[in-house]
Amino acid sequence: MIKVMIIDDSAVVRTAMTDMLADAAGIEVVATAADPIFARDKLKKITPDVITLDVEMPRMDGLTFLKKLMAYKPIPVIMVSSLTQAGAKTTLEALNAGAVDYIGKPTGSMGYGLQDVATELIEKIRSAATARLHVKPEALQVPPKHDIEEMLPLTGPKSGLGGPPIVVIGASTGGTVALETVLSRLHPPVVPIVVVQHMPPLFTHAFAERLNSICHLQVTEAQHNQYMTPNTVTIAKGGFHLLLQISKGHYYVEVKDAPPVNRHKPSVDVLFRSTANSAGRSALGIIMTGMGDDGAKGLLDMKNLGATTVAQDEQSCVVFGMPGAALRMGAATREISLGGIDTLITTFSRKYGSFGALR
Repeated sequence: MIKVMIIDDSAVVRTAMTDMLADAAGIEVVATAADPIFARDKLKKITPDVITLDVEMPRMDGLTFLKKLMAYKPIPVIMVSSLTQAGAKTTLEALNAGAVDYIGKPTGSMGYGLQDVATELIEKIRSAATARLHVKPEALQVPPKHDIEEMLPLTGPKSGLGGPPIVVIGASTGGTVALETVLSRLHPPVVPIVVVQHMPPLFTHAFAERLNSICHLQVTEAQHNQYMTPNTVTIAKGGFHLLLQISKGHYYVEVKDAPPVNRHKPSVDVLFRSTANSAGRSALGIIMTGMGDDGAKGLLDMKNLGATTVAQDEQSCVVFGMPGAALRMGAATREISLGGIDTLITTFSRKYGSFGALR
């Protein structure tokens, strides 16, 4: 039996195509999905022989999903495209990306030519099941891992000392809960806090709003050229890097669209390196739970320029990857438990309660 998965956001189309294939000898529809996100979850449990894939869908379009599928789990795909100029252009892109064939999307009542559509679909599925996939080599390559050096050189603060005190935090896997734990315990007065949490676009705004609703400090998603003020927490915007800059003794953040660093965007290394350049020894750098090594090099830059640097301890981390990498590199002066981070920030803030520059 040829096992088929149908991915289409229209319930009518999914039903119609399932009905078309119901009586076809040797073909079985083993799954349907309303969009690629649902399909991805089902593909963890089953492996169809052929996928029919709609082009235009919510959450993720068919072309994007096709490229991801060809890179990680190549399966013969038949694109189901609307008979329009835009549909034709996308279909050609899909064929170039690895789809084996395409068919015009059934529309309207589908009363006209229904048998013709059914016959064509069955034939194409049978051909696709035996097709040899010609996946382009570049589709199988892991995206290059850009290093912080490619984006931002280490210069150190122009004054040699840096500006007012500031706290910068980097986190990834397990970080949302850990940050909530730390930030919700803080009370004014506190020096400005800037956070990079690895998150995709759209999620960071909701995350900042949630934190703002439960914290005693004001928490916002970063805006380009936003100035940093005491008793505030600024969360890096998903899909953009966040750089700390200084002008006339006042910090502001630059929201920058640039290639991922360490395959992350925002990257902790970018925030920490820019903090080293702007704040020098006036900063407190904290690296928290997370997978990988993003932030270790930037934290070392901060330490070498006199900043206070710490790493969350292994026992309280969900994943010890990022803190562990920082400790192995000698970037953190010491380990600290999750429960001690808010106390550290409070002590740091009280030490420089005037929020004047460290001299």
